Amino acid sequence: MENGFKLLLSCPSGLSSSQVSVNFDESYDRVPHPDIDLEKSISEVHYILPFADDCKQCQHTSSPLGNGAIVETSDNKILVLQRSNNVGEFPGYLVFPGGHPEPEEVGISSHKCQKGLQNSELINSKVSQEMFDSIVREVVEEIGVPAATLSEPLFIGISRRVLNVRPAAFFFIKCNLESTEVQQVYSSAQDSYESTKLYTIEPSELEKMASKMPGCHRGGYALYKLMLGAGK
Repeated sequence: MENGFKLLLSCPSGLSSSQVSVNFDESYDRVPHPDIDLEKSISEVHYILPFADDCKQCQHTSSPLGNGAIVETSDNKILVLQRSNNVGEFPGYLVFPGGHPEPEEVGISSHKCQKGLQNSELINSKVSQEMFDSIVREVVEEIGVPAATLSEPLFIGISRRVLNVRPAAFFFIKCNLESTEVQQVYSSAQDSYESTKLYTIEPSELEKMASKMPGCHRGGYALYKLMLGAGK
């Protein structure tokens, strides 16, 4: 169950930020719980994807969009992290670098600021760009590589883990550093406390490592395989 996943969207050719549009609309928010006391204990929703009809069992809780990156070094190695045992979610698991977009980064805290068609389009544009900006921030913070060494992310799809139906957007990013150089900067990464080890591995070794990943990241690997297949 923990590593079960479902692919919600696949874009094997990869999409740039100019090719992706987000509909940030309150109709995708969670449904308020009829129990007033229980409702008060549920955190407010932030980023929600339009797949609510397919996960009604979690309709009263937020389903924040996560993200992950398949990062390829200049010597064609893929970066995989082993999460610390001190983190709250999936301690000790193998994962791709990632986290989640931050609405506050583009000045959005709720739908209350969204009034009028023109403003809605502007907010949708900001949210869309934040999807791409946030994954670069996550890679920089977790791996320690400078942002200037990373290519523009290519969006390759969305996976959702079966456990708690959490969705995650996945991207493919190239890094112009060799794997040995990446290992050198990893020790000084801002969020290195979240992981205990960085693996730089051959793409052919990913299948075995993916079996030790949470469901959404296994889905990320499946999206990467589809991308490689499209390239062939």
